[in-house]
Amino acid sequence: MAHHLLVLAVAAIVAVALLAPCVAGYPWPFCATRRNFKANSRYQAHLDLVTGTLPKNASSSPDLFATAVVGAIPEQLWAIGLCRGDVNATDCFSCLTQAFQDLPNDCSYDKDATIYYDPCMLHYSSNRRLPDDDSGVPYFMNYFANVTSDPGRFNRLVAVLVNATADYAAYNSSRRFATGEADFDQEYPKVYSLAQCTPDQTPANCRKCLVGLISQMVITNNTGGRALWVNCTYRYETEPFFNGPAMVRLASPISGAPAPAPTPALAPVVQPTIGTPAAAGGARKYSVPGVVVAVVLPTVAALNLVACVCFWRRRRRPRTQAKQPYAMDSAEAEGIEIVDSMMIDVSTLRVATGDFDESNKLGEGGFGAVYKGVLPDGDEIAVKRLSKSSTQGVEELKNELALVAKLKHKNLVRLVGVCLEQQERLLVYEFVPNRSLDLILFDTEKREQLDWGMRYKIINGIARGLQYLHEDSQLKVVHRDLKASNILLDVNMNPKISDFGLARIFGRDQTQAITNRVVGTYGYMAPEYVMRGNYSVKSDTFSFGVMVLEIVTGRKNNDCYKSQQQSGDLLTTVWERWEAGTVSEIVDASMGGSFRDGDVLRCIHIGLLCVQGDPAVRPVMSSVMMMLSSDTITLQRPSKPSFARNRADIMSVSTVSLEG
Repeated sequence: MAHHLLVLAVAAIVAVALLAPCVAGYPWPFCATRRNFKANSRYQAHLDLVTGTLPKNASSSPDLFATAVVGAIPEQLWAIGLCRGDVNATDCFSCLTQAFQDLPNDCSYDKDATIYYDPCMLHYSSNRRLPDDDSGVPYFMNYFANVTSDPGRFNRLVAVLVNATADYAAYNSSRRFATGEADFDQEYPKVYSLAQCTPDQTPANCRKCLVGLISQMVITNNTGGRALWVNCTYRYETEPFFNGPAMVRLASPISGAPAPAPTPALAPVVQPTIGTPAAAGGARKYSVPGVVVAVVLPTVAALNLVACVCFWRRRRRPRTQAKQPYAMDSAEAEGIEIVDSMMIDVSTLRVATGDFDESNKLGEGGFGAVYKGVLPDGDEIAVKRLSKSSTQGVEELKNELALVAKLKHKNLVRLVGVCLEQQERLLVYEFVPNRSLDLILFDTEKREQLDWGMRYKIINGIARGLQYLHEDSQLKVVHRDLKASNILLDVNMNPKISDFGLARIFGRDQTQAITNRVVGTYGYMAPEYVMRGNYSVKSDTFSFGVMVLEIVTGRKNNDCYKSQQQSGDLLTTVWERWEAGTVSEIVDASMGGSFRDGDVLRCIHIGLLCVQGDPAVRPVMSSVMMMLSSDTITLQRPSKPSFARNRADIMSVSTVSLEG
């Protein structure tokens, strides 16, 4: 029996080796021939229906992803379309449209079929479930040239990079997509990587899927390789192949690592039969008896994991090294491990900001001032400087260090560096040129820049960033100070959540916490937080709802708290107009009516749901994202917001501390 398996394994290796050069170029169709449908059947009608809708739905989705279920069993059709996370909507639509033209021809009358292109993937089937063990229809490609200079080190570098990229895709991206880049400095200066899962997966399931592919596809001295499956994929090459900067960067992580001792031979395992790509340009189908993969020994897997963690922390070295780092207590130890490599010399920041010249000041808050600067390499930065006279801020700074260094998302402001020397406490962020949302939204002239499309984009981006903080990141973070002034806008008006000084980390199973020191900004704080000190992700939801109503109306909610008015706050006004059916009259007139009433009213409806008095009935952010992305979801009827209080009522609560 063992001899038989060995012969079969060798035969499979030869088959894959012979087949790979023939299918080096896209597209790669896979046909499952065991279930068929007839022309003019219900299944054909279902396929025609999805052909006309799924490419548009996927390309218009923020995640470039869509699914469809049509009909009833046994003629039910389930389809899934996913585009690579770095392509634009136009290319996504074109790719999926082409896929619906090619796949029915390549896999004629097959109910189950898949096709892979460089920018997209399409799968349809009569079975809505895919195998949990990710062994259904994977395909592996190692058709690139061989590495001739230090292949062992190359393989180790690729393993570290691929694992780090997979981790980022699973745990640091709500789109389940990541790209990577690592320095090699020898035969091939750089190695590039990509990992992606379907965005409907949980972080754990995405990582499980990628682990399954990575453990099966052995990196054997090739300069490139790809592993493709319906639920996830990864790829590496020595030439750049993705758009935009890499999300994961490893700078010469193992340049000084000694060569490991030779590893024992790994036993081949014969996988179950899978479909193989149809020949390009035709409808032929192939059947390969098995794909041979290597079993990764537990010891090797453990070593890879340790290496990944170590090299992930060893980020690119700072431009200049801090000489006298400020000592922090053990509570921030883990965050500081990450921040260590981000230290920037105070002299560098003094030059960058003109010695913190007033002309470079961007703004000032309870923490201190923020200055614009330019580093020697030309990168623009924003430097947050703790005021020396402030009695608050040190703990907030430590908290922000520990948090922001671990959070990576396009809708969160990015921490570039840290300086804790010469009694300066400085955080260095990416420079966001359009500054904060409040400076545009509440300015009578500048608000005209914000048409409805721009405002809707900002609402969606804030919601995505919050969903990442609450549900998708490695940490579960409650921000506690969400407001328009803490939403920064980049050059393309994409929103970025900033200022994590008051944020708190929750355990995964933790639902709320209580504090005796209520901090935040009047008008944005949830009633249970102000009155009882209870905070949770639902208190962030309340703040988000306030911002949605502000963005739609162009009015501040907390204006009433700066006067002695007894009523007239934004939430009360919106609710009264909602009940009277005249809410469209308070939509910001500066938009000039360039919007559909239904879209605006839906956002107001969502905003009211988020500011409900009972936190239990407020939606979580993943539900908010679904409400925003689909007009087919029926929204519940909101009740009257309970937080219509005047300033005197709030000030009667002795534990409240006004900040920001």
